[in-house]
Amino acid sequence: MTVTTDPPPRECDLLVVGAGIVGLAVARELTRRRPIASICVLEGERRLAAHQTGHSSGVVHAGIYYEPGSLKARLCVDGARLLYEFCERREIRFRRSGKMIIAAEENELERLDELERRGAANRVPGLRRLAAEEIAAVEPHAGGVAALHSPASGVVDFGAVARAFAEDVVAGGGSVHLGCRVRGSRASGGRITAHHRAGSVTATAAIFCAGLWSDRLAVAAGAPADPRIVPFRGAYLKLRPQRRDLVRASIYPVPDPALPFLGAHLTRGIDGEVLIGPSALLAPARDAYRLRRWRARDLRESLAWPGTWRMMRRHWRAGAGELRRTASRRAFADEAARLVPELRPADVRRGPSGVRAQALGRDGRLVDDFVVHRTDRAIHVRNAPSPAATSSLALAALIADQLEELY
Repeated sequence: MTVTTDPPPRECDLLVVGAGIVGLAVARELTRRRPIASICVLEGERRLAAHQTGHSSGVVHAGIYYEPGSLKARLCVDGARLLYEFCERREIRFRRSGKMIIAAEENELERLDELERRGAANRVPGLRRLAAEEIAAVEPHAGGVAALHSPASGVVDFGAVARAFAEDVVAGGGSVHLGCRVRGSRASGGRITAHHRAGSVTATAAIFCAGLWSDRLAVAAGAPADPRIVPFRGAYLKLRPQRRDLVRASIYPVPDPALPFLGAHLTRGIDGEVLIGPSALLAPARDAYRLRRWRARDLRESLAWPGTWRMMRRHWRAGAGELRRTASRRAFADEAARLVPELRPADVRRGPSGVRAQALGRDGRLVDDFVVHRTDRAIHVRNAPSPAATSSLALAALIADQLEELY
């Protein structure tokens, strides 16, 4: 069995839909727990990790931001540890380069205090508070009134991790089939059948890790319509090579607690490139990697969802700021210069982009935790944005536990 574009089998014991990092982590976990089961992964694209996983900045989060007791808080710290251990065993290059979260102004100190409280409650290893005069010892070109430093944060190529997960799935007897976009599923007679481009696969149970399309498949299987996936396009700038010395590791602002986005930050990736961003702009397509791409169905569904309009009324100021930064490279660079004062607009150029699958409630609330729903014979991962890649091994174990409770 292998990663292939050949048609999948007509039947298997367990089916996983989606070959991003979460789907492959789940399939890997299942092959380890059920070595005699036949496990099949279906991926709509013709390559692994084609969407959120393959467009990530590669940051391994330490667990600072998340409300204690939430799934994100529970899974991120354990997930980061498991991820580092996996990378060491598989000789996948990573760096525990650290992260600094900087309060640029006095009015951000209260929010920094809250992050420190959360980090301590979540048992983030090595987290410490820095006074203004201590910042330069960690990041010589950064500045602010105070900061948190997380030495356990790091960077990795999540695409390489996903490919290693796929290798483990195949080594465990499973198969991964590319170019098999699932259109829907139906449970009947103690089995579930997933319909894809080339036919169908029937299994005892299915786990849907479909990212940007997770809500459609969940609702088609009988799950609630709430929450809806609304895509947010994130664009990055990158530092010119001669100015990369401005950033040693990762430098983040104090985020707005009302939003699940972390603000314009600077990150030195595993390849040495320094990215600035991303923006967070409501996208007219679920694969809007190019600014002008739009799809009628995606746009129609976003605009028809009552939560979209409630969100826009609630967060219109933040939305206006994102529009300004998207339209103006100077405005984007100026935002980053709050953290690295030496940075100038001439130091940056256009970088890559990605699309975040953000769950949005009918009430306009941007869902800030992982969401997992169950339907007959199926488990659906409904919201798995950052830190899902960091948490992938721990999240996979949680889903496998739920599957054992059901079947």
